[in-house]
This record gives sequence, structure tokens and C-alpha cells, in this order.
Amino acid sequence: MKKNLLTTLLLCLLTQWSIAQAPKWVDKAKRAVFSVITYDQGDKILNTGNGFFVTEDGVALSDYGLFKGAQRAVIINYEGVQMPVETILGANDMYDVVKFRVGITGKKVPALTVAGVASAVGAPVYLLPYSTQKDRSFTEGQVKEVTKVAEKYSYYTLNMRLKDKMVSCPLMNAEGEVMGLAQKSSGQDTATICYAVAANYVLDQKINVLSFNDLSLQSIGIKKAIPDTEDQALVYLYMASSQLTPEKYAVLLDDFLKQYPTSSDGYLRRATYLISYSKGNDWMDKAAADLDKALEVSKQKDDTYFNRSKLIYNYQLSKPQTTYKDWTYDKALEEVRKAIAIQALPVYAQLEGNILFAKQDYAGASASYAKVNASTLASPATFYSAAKTKELMKAPAEETLALMDSCVNRCRRPITGDEAPYILERAQMRMNAGQARAAMLDYDDYFNAVNGNVNDMFYYYREQAALQAKQYQRALDDATKAIELNPKELLYRSELAVVNLRVGRYDEAIKVLKAAIAIDPKYAEAYRLMGIAQLQLKKNADACANFAKAKELGDTNVDALIQKNCK
Repeated sequence: MKKNLLTTLLLCLLTQWSIAQAPKWVDKAKRAVFSVITYDQGDKILNTGNGFFVTEDGVALSDYGLFKGAQRAVIINYEGVQMPVETILGANDMYDVVKFRVGITGKKVPALTVAGVASAVGAPVYLLPYSTQKDRSFTEGQVKEVTKVAEKYSYYTLNMRLKDKMVSCPLMNAEGEVMGLAQKSSGQDTATICYAVAANYVLDQKINVLSFNDLSLQSIGIKKAIPDTEDQALVYLYMASSQLTPEKYAVLLDDFLKQYPTSSDGYLRRATYLISYSKGNDWMDKAAADLDKALEVSKQKDDTYFNRSKLIYNYQLSKPQTTYKDWTYDKALEEVRKAIAIQALPVYAQLEGNILFAKQDYAGASASYAKVNASTLASPATFYSAAKTKELMKAPAEETLALMDSCVNRCRRPITGDEAPYILERAQMRMNAGQARAAMLDYDDYFNAVNGNVNDMFYYYREQAALQAKQYQRALDDATKAIELNPKELLYRSELAVVNLRVGRYDEAIKVLKAAIAIDPKYAEAYRLMGIAQLQLKKNADACANFAKAKELGDTNVDALIQKNCK
């Protein structure tokens, strides 16, 4: 009994001595340590652990493993008050660290000062556990070894025992600064050795442009912060726009504008979103307000006028059932001309031309496109726009083709599939201008540019060019290929028959036409063409019978043939 009493007395004395030896800063520092609870998708507890504040506005550090798979998290501070984890500010799964922000309600939280200088080998360290009790308990140890992380940060091996419940608690130096984040022991000697990664390494974790595709961050369902520079944040928004759901992207846009309230680009992007997913005039009113705000905060008014114009123009192109207020092509034109009045950039002239083209003011569009094509912005696309405008103006064919020549000449060589359609367009324009042989060469160039990956219609159009160019064998081959790719299309069989008639192959023409009639016995043109072939073979009775059948089926082109040959 006396022995037990002595033991108890000794323990009490040792505890009092430990408290007496505690550094003065312990009481205050322990208030920055908290407990963390994370929850899964079913809102069940996923993990529990520790963390600590490093800024008075709620930035905190902990271990990544605690948050992996979490959909939400809360912390419980030294007073037992629960606070939500608001955003993830950075993470690194290799070193098992995470930085996050806790949602606080206006008042500052107790925070630790991060050590600016690494602790040396042999220096004392103090581990502060989480507690809601007003005690001064801590664990003391020494730095055994220091290595480097990412070349400039320290990773510590410590002569200290670490219990599981103390993972991610702060390790303090003698000056009361946090020098590390306690980590699980991975070696065999877990009784006397533990490890810590430098607190400044964890503090320097950030969300950046590349973070959007970071798998470690993707595995945390809690909202991520936005990069802390506007340029990076805008790129981050761009990447997110194609990967997030519209609902999540809308939240991200709102968060961006809270962080960057003077970003003209931010308001323009949110306006774009609101217009794209509009659910009525309320959304359009918000979009209009964002466009006005973008202009108000803009430092480059011409660029903002341009973007306002582009949004209204694209809105009109979508053919809304009812136009929102004054959002017409005229309004878009007014906005872009305000931009041009400030700075006459070619890209503004391009938009002006597009709007005028949509308004069917082809002369005005042509003048705008001419400005673009006289600038460094000239490209195959801009010359193509100019050529189509001339075509719609019914300008002389040589003017249109001159612009299409400039378009094709500006294409990269060898011409690839992306720009090959320009060759196809020029081929059609050449056909319209009666330049069949040149058109046929364009069709050949297009065929080569797309590595022969063409459809039946291509062969039909090239056959037409070959026929007009009197390249009859090519015409025969292309018509045959068109039929091979689409046997049910009767037009191709008629074309093949016409080419056979042109070269005097009357029996072959009749064979082709009989095959067409077998597919559709009411195909009037086949009877007329067969009658023409039979006339050449001196089979007038058969020819007149087929002409009569064609007339019966409604072919008015056969009347002159009947009048001349069937008396």
C-alpha cells in the first residue's frame, strides 16, 4: 500500500515538473490545433485526424490521406466549436499533405507562425496534441536528421515517439514556431523515431492551372480554390468550362468573381454562361448586368466592346424565338463600331464583316473583309469569307475566284484535311465559272489532301467536271465508283448512262438504264435516256415506246423527242 502511494506521489511530481518545464508559448499555441472529421459521399464519417491553423483567416494544414475520398469535412477547435472546411488550397499525395481553408464567421482564429529557418540536427522539438482541455501537455524530442524535399524544404527524422492520434499535429521549435507537420512512421523503429515534413512546404502548396488535372486533388470532393493570380485563374476557368457540369461551372464563375471582382473577363465569361444556359429573362437580365459591369471595370474598353458585340451577335445567330430587348444584329454592330472607334484592329473589322454578312449587307461585309485581308490577320478563312460575299453579290466570276485563289494559296503545304474544304469550294466555283478542267484538278487535289477518304457525292461532282472537260474515261470511272458506294441513288446511274451515250456506247447505256428501272420502275428519266440510245441503234419503235412511258410518268423533257421521232 505504501509502495503504491509513493508511486502515485512520484508520478504527480513528474507531471508537475513537466508542466513547469513547458515553454511559455505552449498555452497559446495549442489553441491553433484542432480535430478533423471527413465524410464520404453517403455523409458517413470517412476519417478523423488532426490539423492546425497557420493564418488567422482560417488557412490550415493537415495530412492528405485524411481527405482522400472526402466529400465534406469539418474541424472541431480547442473550444469544441465545429467549423466547415470551405476549400482545398493545395495538396501533395507523395508527401501526404494538404492545405485548406476553414469557414470562419468573421472573427480571427488562433494561428501558428511558420518557422522561416529550418531546425538543425540536435535542436529540441515539441509536438502539440489536440485537446479541448486546458492542459499544457506536449511531447518533447530532438531533430535526428534533416534531408531535403523539392530541393529547398526540410524533411525531418526525429528522436520522438508518435502515437497514431498525433499524426498531423504541429511540431514546434524552441521559439514557438511551427517547423513541421508530424507524419506516420514508415520504418521499423516506431517506438523512438518519427518524421515530419517542413510546415513551409505544406504552406507553399497551391492550386494552379495544372491542378485541374491533378489526380490527388480530383480524389477530394471538397471544392477547390481558384489560383491566386488572375491570369492563371482565367486559364483554370477555361479548362473547367469543358470538364465541369454547367451547375459546378456556374459556382466556379461566382467564386472567381468574388476573388477577382474587377476582372472584365470574369463578367464576360459569366454572361456567356448565362446566355448559353438561359432559363428566361431573369437569366438574360443577369447576363446584361454582367456585360455592363464588364465595361465598367474594363481597362481596355475596345476589347470589352468587341466581346459584348460578339456575344450579342452569337446570341442572334442562335435564332432565339423572341429577341431579348435590343439584342439585335444592329446592336452588335453598334458595339463593335465603338471598339473600332477606339482602335481599328483587324479582328474588329472581321466581326463587323460577319455581322454585316448576317444582315445581308454584302457590300458592307465585303469592305470590312477587304480591311482584314490587307492586314496581318489575313488567312485562308478570311479570304474565303470575302469570296463567298462576292459570290452572293453576284460579282464577276474572276473577282470571286481571285479571292479563292488567295484563300488556297495561303493554306499550309501539303494541304491537310483541315483546309482541304477550301479546295473543294474553289472547285465548285470554277465549275460555276465554266472552268471544268481547272475544277477537275481541284477535285484531284482535294482527293489527295484527304487521302482518298471521300463519299459518293464527291465522285458525282468530279464526274460532272470530267464530263464537261471531255475527260470521258474519268467520267465513266467516277460515275461507276459513285454507284458502287451508293447503289440505290438513281441519279448516278443516269449520269453513267449519259457518259456512255456521249462516247457512243449505246448498248452499255441501255444496260445501265435497265438496272435503274429495275430499282424504280417509275423513274421517268431512265425511259427517256433509253429511248435516245435506241434511236441511235435505229430501234425507233422501242424508242417511241419508252418516250411514251417517260411522258406518262411526267417527264416534260420528252415532248420534243416524241414530236420529232414518233409521228
